[in-house]
Amino acid sequence: MLCGQLDGHLRQIEERLGVTISNRGNQFQISGPSVNVAAAQHLLIYLYAEVCQGVGLSPESLHLHLQEAGLEHLAERAASGTDAPVEALQVIRTRRASVKPRGKNQQGYVRAIKQCDINFGIGPAGTGKTYLAVACAVEALLEERVRRILLVRPAVEAGEKLGFLPGDLAQKIDPYLRPLYDALYEMLGFETVNKYIERNIIEVAPLAFMRGRTLNNAFIILDEAQNTTREQMKMFLTRIGFGSTAVITGDATQIDLPRGAQSGLTHAGNILHGVDGISFTWFANKDVVRHPLVQRIVEAYDAHEDKATPLDSPMDKRKP
Repeated sequence: MLCGQLDGHLRQIEERLGVTISNRGNQFQISGPSVNVAAAQHLLIYLYAEVCQGVGLSPESLHLHLQEAGLEHLAERAASGTDAPVEALQVIRTRRASVKPRGKNQQGYVRAIKQCDINFGIGPAGTGKTYLAVACAVEALLEERVRRILLVRPAVEAGEKLGFLPGDLAQKIDPYLRPLYDALYEMLGFETVNKYIERNIIEVAPLAFMRGRTLNNAFIILDEAQNTTREQMKMFLTRIGFGSTAVITGDATQIDLPRGAQSGLTHAGNILHGVDGISFTWFANKDVVRHPLVQRIVEAYDAHEDKATPLDSPMDKRKP
């Protein structure tokens, strides 16, 4: 289990850490730069301990272990003798899946959601902002800490004009909320989600329809918040009632608003940072938990934007 099929796990560690691993039975030999060897040794010992406890190891989970921290942090932990790469956090329990936040930023994000009433998760695609927010919402609903879940998103096309969409309100905004639906189906099951939607326990609403409402005992998720205007963000934040938790997620580098319009997400980040009861979690490229290429793509775009001229990059590169 530790080595993987045809030693695939060992080859993956070799490629990422720049070492050579050979083994005969339960004896392993690692060669390479001393810092890399220490990091690989520490990682193998930790993974072996997890496997002995019955924790499954796959190429995907191994990628996440390697992604939790870079080589420098692994080497620091190896030198300090710390057994676990990241401080353990209680797993988020849902009906059909258990979700474990990985890395300090994800753990801090989940911890903040459980402690604060309004939480911002800002960072690049693939860092788990929306998925973890949905997991926390489902857990709160199952534990009866909230009575309902609201999924909210601004209906803004990503650079495309889709025209008028057919159907009722739910069907019109379905395409915009598909990532939230996918996470709910994975955690609750298709039939349960549809039943909750019919009973209005899970409500789907476009941001424009939130005005005038007061939301009590609810878990509210505003996704793709970078596409809100300043007025929309203020309107949404003032909807929060007693016993409610709100999570606002977005990527300030992927704004689809008309040119010249300021994002409500970046504006809120500038004026609300430090306000008591409101948490901000800033995700970085190293927090990407998708395919390894996603992190490289994000880094390549960031490097290009850093070199861009003011003409190429209006609105200060649209970063908070």
